[in-house]
Amino acid sequence: MPDVVFPLDSTKPFTDQAIIGHNRWHPDIPAAVWVKPGDSFRVHCREWFDGAIHNDDSAEDIKHAPLNGVHVLSGPIGVEGAKPGDLLLVDILDIGPIPQEDKGPLAGQGWGYTGIFPTDNGGGFLTEQFPDAYKAVWDFSGQTATSRHIPRVSFTGIVHPGLMGTAPSAGLLAKWNAREAALIATDPERVPPLALPPQPDSAILGSLSGADFDRAAAEAARTAPPRENGGNQDIKNLTKGTRVFYPVFVDGANLSVGDLHFSQGDGEITFCGAIEMGGFIDLRVEVIKDGMAVYGVSENAVFVPGNTDPHYSQWLAFSGTSVTLGGEQRYLDSHLAYQRACLHAIDYLTKFGYSPEQAYMILGAAPIEGRLSGVVDIPNACATVYIPTAIFDFPVVPSSDGPVKIDPGMGVPKA
Repeated sequence: MPDVVFPLDSTKPFTDQAIIGHNRWHPDIPAAVWVKPGDSFRVHCREWFDGAIHNDDSAEDIKHAPLNGVHVLSGPIGVEGAKPGDLLLVDILDIGPIPQEDKGPLAGQGWGYTGIFPTDNGGGFLTEQFPDAYKAVWDFSGQTATSRHIPRVSFTGIVHPGLMGTAPSAGLLAKWNAREAALIATDPERVPPLALPPQPDSAILGSLSGADFDRAAAEAARTAPPRENGGNQDIKNLTKGTRVFYPVFVDGANLSVGDLHFSQGDGEITFCGAIEMGGFIDLRVEVIKDGMAVYGVSENAVFVPGNTDPHYSQWLAFSGTSVTLGGEQRYLDSHLAYQRACLHAIDYLTKFGYSPEQAYMILGAAPIEGRLSGVVDIPNACATVYIPTAIFDFPVVPSSDGPVKIDPGMGVPKA
């Protein structure tokens, strides 16, 4: 096992650890630890809400989830010799739930969760159809996930970090804040909001203190969206064996990681749509000097996916086009087309006995594949969602016998 450079104690909150991470992006957050090019090392990661979500049959914790406090990230990890303009090569050597802790109160101790966030506290991809808070708890057995809240479904986890990235420069941070503020100004009262501005409340900024903390907290970017530095990309294929190339914007690169997922479908469509957990990730880093210019990677990460994804051979696919539920034609709106494909899949699964919320969570947590299938045939974009049929223990493909009626069990708790 590689040396643990960023340890976490499961009995203590994130802010009481020996090394304190952060939950905002800012160039002035000092590196918490340093590594050298060529080093392999282990990083412990806490579930993104730092234990606020519980293994129970209530969704009140999802309804009142403390969004100002996310994501709790391990880092920054400085890499010796990395300079702005370089590319930071990051190999994901291994990743998994909290080691040797198969039961306990923290997500990652043998269990994880999926949530549908209410519209007034984050919302989700289909928040207009699903405005309330729900939760499903998943149990881990080796690589397999099952849930008492969504019976007769099991699948192999596609374990990955939802969030990993490098620190922004001061100029890049200012660019983020300016463009996101301009977007918010177009509809400042929207629920959920169009973007999340800097929020000093609940900010965690590593070892910064005093006036430096106050200044940075007022400027620091929230970690919710993906940006040029990588960040919260929620790419399910960043699995063991993946190699990622991140742009470097500050001395040392200041790599951070967190928001580990046991599994996720493409899009993480319920917003808390993956199976959230704490755990560990083993990394190796190298530096490609001047790589941003040499390879034209001036923003956003490039990656080579790992080859440890679960292999499903049969799929049931649903398509959608860019026409609203009210029948309004939109021009090549691929976002709407994917929404419609997901809604078609949800409606289909309810014919077997699942509630719409159970079906929605299946699409968020299971390793579904989402694809843009046509983006040129005006006026309709076409998007598709592929569900592996083997995750169900009953037949789900249409037949002359009609759909099997399953017992949906206790269902997913609603707040």
